[in-house]
Amino acid sequence: MAIFSVNTNRFDPYKNFKFRLKWDGQYVAAVSKISVLKRTSEVVEWREGGDPSSMRKMPGQVKFEPITIERGLTHDFAFLQWANKVWNYGAGLGAEASLADFRKNIIIELYNEAGQLALAWNVYRCWVSEYTATPELDSTANAVAIESMVLQHEGFERDLDVTEPAEPTFTEPA
Repeated sequence: MAIFSVNTNRFDPYKNFKFRLKWDGQYVAAVSKISVLKRTSEVVEWREGGDPSSMRKMPGQVKFEPITIERGLTHDFAFLQWANKVWNYGAGLGAEASLADFRKNIIIELYNEAGQLALAWNVYRCWVSEYTATPELDSTANAVAIESMVLQHEGFERDLDVTEPAEPTFTEPA
């Protein structure tokens, strides 16, 4: 049984290292890591007095885990500008938060090895609950400076309009 309908010779799942993040219709520069999209349904247990001694279980409230996004520190202000919509130090009394537009919908795109869009997820009503402006600075380290933010959100769904791409085949030159 083929697990890929368009590329019936493909057996390997997609790898996790080619991805892009988009909000406000633009790709965000230098994103190097996005945490998992996770949804949990609480379990509600109950039983009637005349039931057997075991509990019945049914789904309760749904909780969406926060998303952590990391990127190399650059001169792009996208993280800072969004974080400032939730709390902007020094903006003045009553102007610290931008209640009209502190939430954004984001799109996470996953690409195959050939750089073709393979999967995408829409994440709704996100807002920045934590912003890390600088990494730990260490004069003896040999690492990339990373800034990060944690996004709270109200749900996600896979974009079913993104379909499996027809992967290119390459032939040896004659």
